[in-house]
Amino acid sequence: MRQIKNRLFSLALFTALSTNLVAAPTVYMPLGVGNKVIAIDASKHKIVATYSNVMDSHGLVATPGGEYLIAGSFKETPLKPGQSSSTLNSQLYKIHPGHGHVMSKIPVAGGTHHQAITPNGNIVISTHVGNGNVSLYDVKKNKITQYIKTGFGPNFTVISKDGKTAYVSNTGSNNISELDLTTLKVTRTFRSGPSPAHMALSNDGKTLFVTNPGVGKVNFISTESGKIIKNVAVGGDAHGLDISADGKTLFTTSKKDNKFIAIDIKTNKKTVLDLSPAPYHLNTIKGTNYVYVSSRKKPLVWVVDQKTIKVIAKIKLPAGQGHQMATVK
Repeated sequence: MRQIKNRLFSLALFTALSTNLVAAPTVYMPLGVGNKVIAIDASKHKIVATYSNVMDSHGLVATPGGEYLIAGSFKETPLKPGQSSSTLNSQLYKIHPGHGHVMSKIPVAGGTHHQAITPNGNIVISTHVGNGNVSLYDVKKNKITQYIKTGFGPNFTVISKDGKTAYVSNTGSNNISELDLTTLKVTRTFRSGPSPAHMALSNDGKTLFVTNPGVGKVNFISTESGKIIKNVAVGGDAHGLDISADGKTLFTTSKKDNKFIAIDIKTNKKTVLDLSPAPYHLNTIKGTNYVYVSSRKKPLVWVVDQKTIKVIAKIKLPAGQGHQMATVK
């Protein structure tokens, strides 16, 4: 009987440990000029893998389940006099984490700033600041299938949960383009406040949140009317932006004022945490209670508890700065 109990206990312990291992999210992070992408175990806040020779990557997305990572390079070969802006002078990287290396490099016209992936994992949208457009990369075909003009300085893209609509912030045009992902056309352009940058979409898809770095605000925009509903002042050079899993709290950073700000979406109440130097990109980590926040001036990531708004850990990066993150659970 004792042997049976011991076996049952061992089996239960093994099952619990296995479940925890499976459940632990992995955070993938491009390091910009560090020229690599890293994988972080979000249960321990430890770097567990490195993918080298990914040049100056700012944008990164993961396919559902994490089979592939797609990283965009901000680096581009300068065009010669007379060369068209459609010249393939940069590249995307298709990384296979399971194999631990870059599988392929996809030629693309213009350096990539940020990226978004459709919920089914089929299409990656990359913003090309200098070309005024976004590209559509087909993951299965492993090639760029289309470019769509949006405006001056396209910066960030978010996609609706049903995969039918994308929103692109055009920093240089002071507006946002709405793309129909079925017809692949711009259907609307609406005001966003000056120099829109990072964005997040409410859980119900009815509100678009947009940082306006120059004026230190986050604008709330109705996706139905395309009009600004309200804004919240957050401090100089507002940058990173994401939303809590329950959809009640917005998180952002002020690089200039060295602040991390949690905003109650309903009441506008702010909880402020001092972070220095220069808090930069941030992502809420799915399946956890954490927000990862990178520094613009140091190879460092702060781990912030979403409830207490306190730093509970720090992750030292091997090089560069943390940029757009992707979480796989």
